[in-house]
Amino acid sequence: MTMWYKEAVFYQISVRAFKDSNGDGHGDLHGLMEKLDYLHDLGIDCIWLMPIYPSPLKDGGYDIEDYYSIDPTYGTLDDFKSLMQAAHARGMRVIMDLVLNHTSDNHHWFRASRSNRSSPYRDYYVWSDTDRKYRDARIIFLDTETSN
Repeated sequence: MTMWYKEAVFYQISVRAFKDSNGDGHGDLHGLMEKLDYLHDLGIDCIWLMPIYPSPLKDGGYDIEDYYSIDPTYGTLDDFKSLMQAAHARGMRVIMDLVLNHTSDNHHWFRASRSNRSSPYRDYYVWSDTDRKYRDARIIFLDTETSN
């Protein structure tokens, strides 16, 4: 097995901020595809995508609602498949942030765990009735959150 990642040049991309192909003010998968030749010419071996899953964006897109879909702001699942094919055609790999321990409060696991104390999803989350319990944990988004 080859350890390609040890020598690879990675380029992390926030699709939302990268290239807007349709003029709506947000980057999208089509915009990223338009720039693949440019990235390839820079010597990029692997594109690292920040979350592009559906999200209410309360936590920079890391608050994921559905791990099986693409947020419509960025395109469709077919657009993602096209991106993968286009990247692979250039010999580039694609990796994605998959943040399984950080769902949106809109995700069905969270809703089920919150509404039913016997839910099998209840243990997926850390619960506290006070914002003081985990006060030593660093708050990442100080501009939008007051506690963990």
